[in-house]
Amino acid sequence: MASNIGWELYRSFLSVLKEGSLSAAARALGTTQPTVGRHIEALEQALGIVLFTRSQSGLAPTEIALAIRGYAEAVESTVASLERAASSQGNGVAGVVRVTASDVIGVEVLPAIITRMREQYPDIRVELVLSDRVQDLLHREADIAVRMVQPKQEQLVARRIGSIELGFHAHTEYLRRHGNPRTTKDLAKHSIIGYDLATPFVHRAGKSLPDLPRKNFALASDSNLAQFALIRSGAGIGVCQVTLAKRDPALTRVLAKSFSMKLETWVTMHEDLRNNPRCRVVFDALVEGMLDYVEQS
Repeated sequence: MASNIGWELYRSFLSVLKEGSLSAAARALGTTQPTVGRHIEALEQALGIVLFTRSQSGLAPTEIALAIRGYAEAVESTVASLERAASSQGNGVAGVVRVTASDVIGVEVLPAIITRMREQYPDIRVELVLSDRVQDLLHREADIAVRMVQPKQEQLVARRIGSIELGFHAHTEYLRRHGNPRTTKDLAKHSIIGYDLATPFVHRAGKSLPDLPRKNFALASDSNLAQFALIRSGAGIGVCQVTLAKRDPALTRVLAKSFSMKLETWVTMHEDLRNNPRCRVVFDALVEGMLDYVEQS
């Protein structure tokens, strides 16, 4: 196995994994297909393995390619952190800050907070990563995270924001057509918007709703943002953040006395970034903005 393999080879490898073909990977990287092809060949020769095989749909990764993917992504994360750190050098508060949050918080709450922050600090660039997966701050997959779970790692700086309440909601037009449920047992007669795959939060919610098994869901998605969109479209009854629902006069909360859940919310970052000017500014802006959001509930 060759040593000192250049990062550009791993970058092309990851792009082909994500895009499925040399041409699509080249477009994503802003380079040419022959260049990406040479990178893949060079990486295979350096590692002494075959990374992709041709299929009807494009390039299919081999088992060893999938096995090393996580390591390549770790290299990608480290390089991105290095570039973000380098971009922050110089006078003033400037550079890239990578923020991760759930899809619904990232779309419905954070944009206004980030906009206000950049009015004061226009040289800060924000990379917003929307995912319900807990990004690894210790390995710098992100600089700052808005999380619905208390961080356990000691190396993180964490600020508790408070509790975000969840409840059942429906569009007034849906309730006009189908009626308003009076008990949780009445939900069996309605179109329920729920989850696809079970999570620890879903298991906790299910204990308080024994009358609502998964088989009763008429619509299912693991995206909270998609569930919220379905509620607003009048597709059925679903669970969403009470504060978000209050913003839409067409949404009505149902079964408020029967069901309510609280999400503990935290803003966190790695302790090494505590004195980084750009990260400190974004961290403080997120804390202030999220506190305002929680207080609206």
